[in-house]
Order: sequence, then C-alpha cells, then structure tokens
Amino acid sequence: MTSKSIRRRFRLIVLLTLAVLPEHGAQAYRPVALIHGVLTGSDSMEMISNRIQDMHPGTDTYNTVRFKGWSSLEPMWRQVEEIGNDIIAIGATYPEGINLIGYSQGGLLARAILQRFPEHNVKNFISLSSPQAGQYGTKFLHLIFPNLVCETAYELFYSRVGQHTSVGNYWNDPHHQELYYNYSRFLPFINNEKVTSNTTSFKEGLTKLDKMVLIGGPDDGVITPWQSSHFGYYDKNETVVELRDRVEYKNDLIGLKTLDKRNKLVIHTVPGIPHFMWHQNMTIVDQYILPYLD
Repeated sequence: MTSKSIRRRFRLIVLLTLAVLPEHGAQAYRPVALIHGVLTGSDSMEMISNRIQDMHPGTDTYNTVRFKGWSSLEPMWRQVEEIGNDIIAIGATYPEGINLIGYSQGGLLARAILQRFPEHNVKNFISLSSPQAGQYGTKFLHLIFPNLVCETAYELFYSRVGQHTSVGNYWNDPHHQELYYNYSRFLPFINNEKVTSNTTSFKEGLTKLDKMVLIGGPDDGVITPWQSSHFGYYDKNETVVELRDRVEYKNDLIGLKTLDKRNKLVIHTVPGIPHFMWHQNMTIVDQYILPYLD
C-alpha cells in the first residue's frame, strides 16, 4: 500500500469517526445541578459532583454556592427564588434538559423550585434523604436551638419569628395541625394542602418530570419520620402513614399519583445509611443516583 493510499484511508477513518460523534461537542450526559443541605455548602456536594464526572466523563455539573452555612436557615421561599432563577438560567443553556439533585433540605428546595418554576426543563429529579412531607424531629437542630424538643417546638416555629427560618417553614407537628395550616408559609402551599392561584402550576411542575427518584432509609437518624423522604408521614397518633395511603397521594394533590401511574416515580429504601453519609457514600451514588443521570 502506497503512502498516498494510507493517507486517504486515514482521512476516511477520521471522517467516519466525526460523523458518529455528537455534533458541536454535545455532552453525552445531561448537565446536573446540585443543591446542598442545611448548615453546609457546595463543598459538601463535591463528592457527588466528582463521582458523576469520573463515571460520566464530559458531564457538566453545577453545584450551587448560595445560602451556605447559617444563611441556609433563611426562609425557604427566598432560597427557592434565588436558587430557582439559577436553575432556570442553567436550563436555558441546555435546551435538551438537565437533571437535578437535592440533599436533605436541598431536596425539598429543589422540589419547590420545580413547582415554583413549572417552565423548567429538568428531566430527572433525585431527592436524597429530604423531608418532603415535613419534619418532626429536633436532633439536627440542637446546634441551633440546644433546648428545643419536639413537644414544644411548635411554639417557636408556628409564630411570625419561627416562620423566618427554613426549618420552621417545613416543621410539621402532627399534634398541632391547625397551627401548621394557619402559620406555615411554605410546606402546606407546595403540598397543595391549601388551594391558591398556584395550585395547578405547582402540580404541573412535577408531573412534567421524566423521573422523580426518592431515596431514604430507616437508619437516617435525622429526617423524622424517615419515611418523610418518601412523602410518608405521621398521623395524629405518630403512626407513620405511607405515601400511597396518604390523602395527598390519593387525591393526587401535587401529581405523585400521576407520576406513579406513569412509572415515573421511583422509591429507594436503603438501610444502614446515617443522614450525614447519604451524600458521602460512593455506593449510594453509583447504585441509586448515576443510573438516573442520562
């Protein structure tokens, strides 16, 4: 074979290779946005971000730096607005859509962002040990409120002052539901427990997802009840009512039943993982997060 024919063959191989590559260097995987939990920051999500990039080379990741540390206690709606505008801006850069991951309080923020901005183009949403149905446990609050106990926490959180904290916005006391409905400015609204002008759009923001993935487990130790990570919650006797037995699901208030019937709702129960390890455990990332990052 002459050198000329070798060069021709080489050029042909290059042209054929370019023909099957994504046009204009498009990413093989959708970009991923990450939202951290309470009293932490973007650094706490770096392990997930790095693992995604290692296992899915070329993936663009966006790890929010907003509301780190003590500022993560600012009201939920304020955080939803600011981080939500970032998510919409990221999505606008990728018309093919993005994926969204939220850990702990960040998962509840992420869910509310999808509802507040129904024009989003998020495809898959992964909620990692997040109090989706609310919180009724004070273990993680003792750093902030050392003397706080569940039985009397409602006196703080169901007040004008208490509603200026993120935790107060999703505190859901099963024994004081009337106060919860009267004072809470956040959770009963995004759960469509209160009918507002946003009720329809709040539902549409979730039902347009390709997948909603809910991850949690019985050894969490912080999210209380742990089933809140799956939208389960206490009744007035502190008996846990699972997701599909709750009124919120049966009446399809925010579209969970719709997603479920379309096989778009995925629930993972993983034992043996304490709350502060969900986002630091590589097995969790590999087995329960990466498969949904198309």
